[in-house]
Amino acid sequence: MATELLARPADSPMMDLRPKRTWRSAKSAIYTVAMFLCFVAVLVPLFFVVLTVVQKGIAIISWEFFTDDIPVQGRSVGGGMGPAIVGTLLITAMASLIAIPLGILGAVYLNEYSANGRLGRLVRFMANVMTGVPSIVMGLFVYVIWTLRFGFSGLGGAIALACLMLPIVIRSSEEMLRLVPNYLREASYALGTSKSRTVLTIVLPAAMPGVVSGCLLAVARAAGETAPLLFTVGLITSTNVNVLDGANTTLSLQIFRNATSPFEGANDRAWGAALVLIVLTFVLTILARLVTARFAQKQ
Repeated sequence: MATELLARPADSPMMDLRPKRTWRSAKSAIYTVAMFLCFVAVLVPLFFVVLTVVQKGIAIISWEFFTDDIPVQGRSVGGGMGPAIVGTLLITAMASLIAIPLGILGAVYLNEYSANGRLGRLVRFMANVMTGVPSIVMGLFVYVIWTLRFGFSGLGGAIALACLMLPIVIRSSEEMLRLVPNYLREASYALGTSKSRTVLTIVLPAAMPGVVSGCLLAVARAAGETAPLLFTVGLITSTNVNVLDGANTTLSLQIFRNATSPFEGANDRAWGAALVLIVLTFVLTILARLVTARFAQKQ
């Protein structure tokens, strides 16, 4: 019998080891092609947007563009975006200092301490509601409770951006904490470790790459927001490094102001500011990825 099987030719039906085509494999191929087409459909517009911004903004980019003050008159040609770059970095950093620690603490409370408690359900519900709140509504809210009382300032803009960032950090961090296997917690408890120490030394480090990605998503949204800053920051043309006092400006505000101007010089500055904002977001993304990879290697 074995001799007969070995003697059969390779194209014999009994020797055909190729997998048979089934409807399941066909569906897998169809969905793979559909996903690839969706990826291309998203990538093509993004490529042309970035290409247009680079082509129109690269001409005005120079060292003076990063350092000089913003021209007071929109019809002026040239000028820089130094105050807007400084304001963007300061206000986004302040918003991150407010939202990221609170968001991570909220996610830890929801997942580790009060997953099904009344307060936990309330916090989760409010976070879901805040995720869908339009940014202009959040700006009006901060304008009423802060700007009308204390005036325009970078801190008011940071508070508005932090309110937009907070639900994103909470929801993304909670989902990452849920992915941490329970046996890691149980092993830590078996060694006599307290719950708080287990969270700090076991759960959070294991979920840190995903938490960093969620925080990065929140920072990227905050850096490009314009509507809430119109009601809280003000609009100045010189650098103000004091976030706590006085009006300020950001790249998104200057893009809005110069893009709506009829003068060519202002439009050029808007394209340059858009290019700087894209590059700034890209650099922050790369730095966050490098930090996450370095942290994962240490683990």
